Amino acid sequence: MSKKLFIGNISWGVTEDDLGKLFAQFGTVEEAVIITDRATNRSKGFGFVTYSTEEEAAAAIAGLDGHELDGRAITVNEARPPKPRNDRY
Repeated sequence: MSKKLFIGNISWGVTEDDLGKLFAQFGTVEEAVIITDRATNRSKGFGFVTYSTEEEAAAAIAGLDGHELDGRAITVNEARPPKPRNDRY
């Protein structure tokens, strides 16, 4: 299992600090990132949280998947590595 988690259905009002504080109850959060649109700098509604151990990540999935954050039920899953991109046009 990975130490990096995918967090989906994040409200636009949630900050990276909010996300880090929520997930800190399950262990040491090394990084909490919300992905934003490059043009508008507005949240895309998903992000990633990285823990120091796989056990902490597993506990966070069990404890926070479906948890309501800022009025929305977030999804918490193991992050999958990005697919290779084909940059040919």
